[in-house]
Amino acid sequence: MARKIVIAVTAGLLTLSVAACNTVRGAGEDLESLADDADEAI
Repeated sequence: MARKIVIAVTAGLLTLSVAACNTVRGAGEDLESLADDADEAI
C-alpha cells in the first residue's frame, strides 16, 4: 500500500516538474530534485 502511495506521489511530482520547467537546464534540475526527494522517501 505504501509503495503505491510513493509511486503515485512520485508520478504527480514528475508531472508537475516537467510542466513547470521551460528549459533543458531546468528539466535537469527538476529531475535531480525529484530523484533526491524519491531517495528521501525511500
